[in-house]
Amino acid sequence: MGIVNGTTNYILTKMTLEGMTFQEALAKATELGYAEADPTSDIEGLDAARKVAIMASIAFNSRVVLNDVYVEGITKLTAEDIAYATEMGYTIKLLGVARHAVNDGIEVRVHPMLIPSSHPLATVNDSFNAVFVHGDAVDDVMFYGRGAGEMPTASAVVGDVMDIARNIQFNCKGRIRCTCYKEIPIKSIDECSSSYFIRMQAQNRPGVLANIAGAFGKSNVSIAQFVQKNVQDEEAEMVLITENVLEKDFRAAVEALKQMPILKEISAIIRVYSA
Repeated sequence: MGIVNGTTNYILTKMTLEGMTFQEALAKATELGYAEADPTSDIEGLDAARKVAIMASIAFNSRVVLNDVYVEGITKLTAEDIAYATEMGYTIKLLGVARHAVNDGIEVRVHPMLIPSSHPLATVNDSFNAVFVHGDAVDDVMFYGRGAGEMPTASAVVGDVMDIARNIQFNCKGRIRCTCYKEIPIKSIDECSSSYFIRMQAQNRPGVLANIAGAFGKSNVSIAQFVQKNVQDEEAEMVLITENVLEKDFRAAVEALKQMPILKEISAIIRVYSA
């Protein structure tokens, strides 16, 4: 897994450390040349998804393409989400994740994620990228470097031009063959599991938390952390972090919550890193 888009990492860093809004941070990234004139590919996670598809293909020796990747961008993240994450000991990053377990399919996704502030990726800030790799023998390694800006981009382009020139010189299309010799199925997002951060507005009266916990329990979702703040008249803001759960079970719980009169709004849902 890793941070593979320098533009979005710069934006989230400014929102986290300087309290900027998303729009303010995006404007700054554009001014510095980190963001394109049309930043859609970056902020909607598409650039990161393309990179994760390539890395998953290399890592697992099986073809993974963009349409295989579950993608969410960062446009819905707010200062409130970042503040709650910080208070609960987490940092929000846009992460690409690719995982393959024995006798299981490949899980490949890009989305915002709360990671413990003590994790090495949590300290990767500004336009820097980092890829965190777990290997059977090597254990954990991390590759780190600047991922956006004039010179890093120029360096990558010149490297590609040199590879093309070598291919022309040796009359070949590529000196390293494709390593995709397996056909491993891609897991549906419904079959992936995560912990979840959910921020909601609900009625402030006795029994509300019990009703919410009951709706989660019926869908096999356990609550790990709970915070209630911003009580105004008869309404309160609640923040929950769940235990690890299948995506389809969590979605069923959310649909059940939406049918409850005590719930005014679900303001945010963000996945939480679990090893």
